[in-house]
Parts: sequence; C-alpha cells; structure tokens
Amino acid sequence: MTVTEPTEPILRVEHLATGYDDLQVVWDVSLEVRPGRLTALLGRNGAGKTSTLRAISGLNRLTGGTVELAGEDVSRLPPHRRVRRGMAYVQEGKRVFHRQTVEQNLLLGGYGRRRAALRPSVDKVYDLFPVLAERRGLLAGAMSGGQQQMLAIGQALMAEPSLLLLDEPSGGLAPVIVAEVMDRVAELKRTGLGILLVEQAVEAAVAVADDVALLDIGRVVLTAAAQDVADPAVLRDAYFGRTAPVPAKPLSRNELA
Repeated sequence: MTVTEPTEPILRVEHLATGYDDLQVVWDVSLEVRPGRLTALLGRNGAGKTSTLRAISGLNRLTGGTVELAGEDVSRLPPHRRVRRGMAYVQEGKRVFHRQTVEQNLLLGGYGRRRAALRPSVDKVYDLFPVLAERRGLLAGAMSGGQQQMLAIGQALMAEPSLLLLDEPSGGLAPVIVAEVMDRVAELKRTGLGILLVEQAVEAAVAVADDVALLDIGRVVLTAAAQDVADPAVLRDAYFGRTAPVPAKPLSRNELA
C-alpha cells in the first residue's frame, strides 16, 4: 500500500543537543520525519549521528532542544514510554539474542503486548523477510550477519511502531546484502512508517531516502530533498565549500567516513 504524504511530521526535532557526562558532542540538530517518508542522517565518523539517535530514543539525556513524536513533546520521557507511543530504535551492531531462535527473538520484540496480538505481527515480519520465516526455528547466532540485521529490524517492528530509527543497518554487510536490506527498508516506508536512517553507505542511503540531513561536528549543515543531493558534489560542498574543484566521480564511503 502506498500512502499520500501527510502534512504533519511523525517526528520533529528542534535544536537538539546531547553528550556524555561533561562531554557535549551534539550542539544543534533540527530535522523532521514524515509518515511514509525516510530521512537519511549522513555525516562522517564522529559527527554525532549515533548520539543524535540515542537522544531521540531517550537513551541519551538531552542538554538542549526538544523531541516531538506525533505532536507530543517526549523530550523527558524514558525510552520504554517512547516505545509505547510508537518509536522503535534498531541500534548498530545487529543486536539480537544469539541463543534464542528467530521466532523467540521476534516474540521478545513484542514484550508487553498481548500474546494474541503478536501472531499477526510475526507474520508481517515473515512476509517482509521470507528468509526469517525459513529459519524461524534456528538460533539467531547461527545466521549470517545480513540475516541477523533483518531479524533486528523485525524485532523492532514487533512493537508496531509509527517511527523507526535505524542506525547503520549496512554495517559489516556485503554490498549485495546491503541492497537487499535497503529494499526492505524502502518497502517499509511505503506502508506509512516514518524512518530516520543513519548510514555510512551514502549512495545506498540517498537512493532510498526522501529527505537528507547532513551532520558535521554536532550540527546540521545541510537539509535537502534526496533528489537534490543525488549529485555527490552537493554533499562535498556542504562539508568543504567550493574552494577546490570537485572530482567527477561517485562519492565513496571513505570520503564521508
């Protein structure tokens, strides 16, 4: 099902600042995610992308700014209450329960929901990721990295979220598997799910994104429609300005890492 673009964002972040104890690493992040659309948050290593996601999810304390979910200010809510309001966060590193089966992992992702409501959610995940259905009785630790990443996403979907935060789903995966994961992510947004994606695989992220925010040293330095940054020179200029000629070649992962 394809949804029409609504007028109100599912996520609105304004002037977010966060850090770790006395170390501030994010200074000023403002962005929006709308239902049925994907916003890609890009930037070099150390730019503050993961810290931004952690602050949005409630795992990091805000030192400034606000986070609104479906029009409600959730800036001071703990993570579990944000989940109940429709926010799900897939952290980097394929975090699954290795000694539990695929299906047990999915059921754990629906913790707190009525047992009778979980079966339709499990079936939705299996429809999205058929390989998980084939391996439903297999221990998660015995699966490939790509399959574990799919399972981590499936786990998050068990909460029936309206907003999905994805941190580096391509990490450590072969290019062909990255393409498969991104195809499924694109399919998810077509169901009306709002997605905020942090990625180092720039070309893959821009290919599935509707909107792009570029983060550098804890501040958003560019926001644009994805189609307007399809030319790699646009992202380079946002980082480095126009003081030097831009090589006519695709933007590589290393150049933004």
